[in-house]
Amino acid sequence: MRMRRLAAPILLSFFCLIPCANADIVKVDVNTRLIENFKVGSDEDVFGHLQFLGGLELSSDNDLLGAMSAIRLTADRSTFIGVADTGHWYGGNIKRDDNGRLSGIASFEIAPMLNEEGKYSTAKWNLDAEGLVIKDEYIYVSFERNSRIEGYKLANPMQSAAVKSLPVQIPKREFRRNGGLEAIAKSQVDSPLEGAIVAFSERSVNTEGDLFAAIIDGTEPGVFFVKRNPPYNITDADFLPNGDLLLLERRFSIARGIGMRIRRIDVSTIKKDATVDGDILIDVGSGYQIDNMEGMSVTTNDQGEVFITLISDDNHSFLQRNLMLEFKLLQQ
Repeated sequence: MRMRRLAAPILLSFFCLIPCANADIVKVDVNTRLIENFKVGSDEDVFGHLQFLGGLELSSDNDLLGAMSAIRLTADRSTFIGVADTGHWYGGNIKRDDNGRLSGIASFEIAPMLNEEGKYSTAKWNLDAEGLVIKDEYIYVSFERNSRIEGYKLANPMQSAAVKSLPVQIPKREFRRNGGLEAIAKSQVDSPLEGAIVAFSERSVNTEGDLFAAIIDGTEPGVFFVKRNPPYNITDADFLPNGDLLLLERRFSIARGIGMRIRRIDVSTIKKDATVDGDILIDVGSGYQIDNMEGMSVTTNDQGEVFITLISDDNHSFLQRNLMLEFKLLQQ
């Protein structure tokens, strides 16, 4: 299968959230409200190249819920894990209705991320987790302010200390303050990138104004660039089954409000020293059910249909919302 599949024993231990001495794993009761229409005041469901399948607004009496910045679903689309930019793991199960659409969240749990010493750091500059990807027996997490990529054991990430790191490739002097390493994604094994991990900065640009990105490992690692279209900034990335790359981007201004778009990049253009750009699949603004959209996960079903699941970061603000949205890709 082209999509990443987890063996059954690993899948069972993927969310084996048993409290241990090093990390307090907290069970969180999550309330959900169905979002049936994506465009406010309209029942249309096709937007650009995507079909809206439904969404959830998540809330809880527990203050730990929030700040979710990345998400990955398992291959059967029933379980998820993610990181928050407060330096926490989160994970749980997705409930679906008879049509396979989002209907609720169960078994939601949160735990602090542990450093290489098995301790939780309270320094914001050191725990700003923004992206994650699964490769081999590890979950790799990208951190923004102290830009780095750290690996945790896939079998029990919420109990794992950081056990390895990957070279970022991008010179640290190029990272802008609060605009450093943002998203990471694992390419398809049968694509030109041969399963390499690719990373993206949020607002760190070269002299031409294009965003720094990098092929982290594989046979030809190195820096490349993504054409930046202000005021949009990259917040997450994932690869399609055919190998192409999707970039989740957001914008915000007092005048125009919040915005979200998804850009598709031809995988054959991604190589060392290249500058890449692509087609826009969806571009929506404040008249839609969006917020600070930060996380994205691409999955498929047995019929080969491609789904895109998005999560928002509420910044622990009462003015923002925790949203989970799901779309089907119409153009594959």
